[in-house]
Amino acid sequence: MSTFNGATLMITGGTGSFGNAVLKHFLETDIGEIRIFSRDEKKQDDMRHKLQAEHSEYANKVKFHVGDVRNPQSIKDAMWGVDYIFHAAALKQVPSCEFYPMEAVRTNIIGTDNMLHAAIECGVKRVVCLSTDKAAYPINAMGISKAMMERVIFANARIAAERGGTTICCTRYGNVMCSRGSVIPLFIDQIKSGNPITITDPNMTRFLMNLDEAVNLVKFAFEHANPGDLFIQKSDASTIGDLAKAVQRLFGDSGTNIIGTRHGEKLYETLMTQEERLRSEDMGGYYRVAADGRDLNYDKFVINGEVHTMADEAYTSHNTNRLNVDGTVKKILSTDYVQEEIEGIRHE
Repeated sequence: MSTFNGATLMITGGTGSFGNAVLKHFLETDIGEIRIFSRDEKKQDDMRHKLQAEHSEYANKVKFHVGDVRNPQSIKDAMWGVDYIFHAAALKQVPSCEFYPMEAVRTNIIGTDNMLHAAIECGVKRVVCLSTDKAAYPINAMGISKAMMERVIFANARIAAERGGTTICCTRYGNVMCSRGSVIPLFIDQIKSGNPITITDPNMTRFLMNLDEAVNLVKFAFEHANPGDLFIQKSDASTIGDLAKAVQRLFGDSGTNIIGTRHGEKLYETLMTQEERLRSEDMGGYYRVAADGRDLNYDKFVINGEVHTMADEAYTSHNTNRLNVDGTVKKILSTDYVQEEIEGIRHE
């Protein structure tokens, strides 16, 4: 019997790539109910019809709730009776958040606070929130909003722990390959249209993980979390140049066009800062970063002193395991999206 036996799981932002991957993992298990909470009724309707067509015997496990994390009442109304929450609702695209930063604030920061207050009030047992490598040393509006989201998570985790209630934790991961709005589907569409693929900076490095790995990270956090913990997967990375070559090796070489970096982009991403690495625990395929348990009584630190404030280096897409083109080909072939695209070309 699993922890989810007969339980009710709610996924905020549940019509996105992560929500669909969670359904694939949990739909045919002993879970009692999965609640999809999102603001897009069209995507909910598409998901509902797909479930009925492909998994009719399990479709009644999935319940759809239209609402918005920006609206505290709508999320509270959907949360009664929920045991566990995976919080994926967010604005995630760097350029759009640069132009509309207050929209990122309303969804990523205030929306997360609304969700957590509702979870604590409704007696939810565990909440796992999804963050991004862009929250570490953030330089763009999306990353800054996610960094603040993490602080909201840790503050609420402390409050919930003091009350002996909801366990709240956070995961942080890099680029999820082939998720909505990501670069691999763009490259494939450009090649299929006979156009050169557009590369910002071939020397940029990015972490690479597939959706199954994203779900497994959240499940690992769910199973091992103490209040306020941050979980990070040890991830492979590649340069954008090698990623482009890997996609072209599979779908054809239509040429490349270097367009320069977009608004708010970094040369490399950081999954764990030097400060976080100092209090991290190596758990095999993952790191756990324990919550900072200090209180506001700073006098004792002046008296006792604290010397070490950071590790020698952060954990970044520059110093993690770097895949070459062959390794990147193998990595992107692990995604359902690429496999389906290859299969579609074979049948044309």
